[in-house]
Amino acid sequence: MPEWTADVLGDEFEQLTLELAADDEGPVVATLVRALPHVQAWWERLRGSRRLLEDIDVLYVHGWSDYFFQKRLARFWTARGARFYALDLRKYGRSLRDGQTPGYITDLAAYDEDIAAALGAMGRGAEGTTSARRLVLLGHSTGGLTLSLWASRHPDTAAAVILNSPWLEFQVASARPLIAPVAELQARWAPREVAPQVDLGFYTRAQQEVADPDDPVEVNLLWRPAQTMAVHAGWFHAVLSGHAAVAAGLSIDAPVCVLLSARFAPPTRWSEDLTRADSVLVVDDIARAALKLGPSVTVERIDGALHDVFLSRHEAREEAYRRLDRWVRGWSAARR
Repeated sequence: MPEWTADVLGDEFEQLTLELAADDEGPVVATLVRALPHVQAWWERLRGSRRLLEDIDVLYVHGWSDYFFQKRLARFWTARGARFYALDLRKYGRSLRDGQTPGYITDLAAYDEDIAAALGAMGRGAEGTTSARRLVLLGHSTGGLTLSLWASRHPDTAAAVILNSPWLEFQVASARPLIAPVAELQARWAPREVAPQVDLGFYTRAQQEVADPDDPVEVNLLWRPAQTMAVHAGWFHAVLSGHAAVAAGLSIDAPVCVLLSARFAPPTRWSEDLTRADSVLVVDDIARAALKLGPSVTVERIDGALHDVFLSRHEAREEAYRRLDRWVRGWSAARR
């Protein structure tokens, strides 16, 4: 039986290896990272003080070419009493094994196995419904797309869904219906065909330019390279299929909060503008697509934010956490 061990993040973080079904590249695992809230002192319990999110489990899923490393994001939740968990999906970050194609998958629904294993390890059962604790799903970019699709397929499971710049639509939305049939053919006949690298590393540079000394982060460039991992035809088709499902309308029955930058800046050449905007997604298109997730969607637009709003320059980063806190407090009060 696997056991929790110290995580590479140190401090209060632990990790657990989740064994998954093997594929054509061999054994497959996911990795669950956790941070638990501190145990209240006896005098706090005596006073009957109750932390805002004591009955909450948070499950975070990272984006494309990424992994979990954001300590402050975890501590936002644990400081309010929640148990925080982050999932490095198969073939990403802590879960990447020698001989595997990084990030490769041909159907986003295959991540149901990763999520089920994580929920089981969290004590919620594979479907996430066997616990009295409320479940909050928290996803960034492609992780936001994955969790949105999962939440729609698993009603009455999540109590809230929070998305940090979710990749809900292709960067040229009008071109997606034209590209999709070609992508499907490529995925069928040459699923591991690699697309030309178009990432010039400007997004990574923008994060470095706005690094906050009051909120430092350390990134493993083997797990989160300066230029994104290779894009394979099978994976690209899986993402486009997810976009099509969102465009057709999902049915997430929980309240949804979407955090986005106020602006998009195309990363065609380096400029300071890239340090104050999302250079990955066309945020206006994402905001429109977000309204198709379910009947209760809040869209928060943050001036000066990057693609990962919690890695933006100091002012935008603090505003992102203020908006998140405000939404969580309102949602939590409404649920009582």
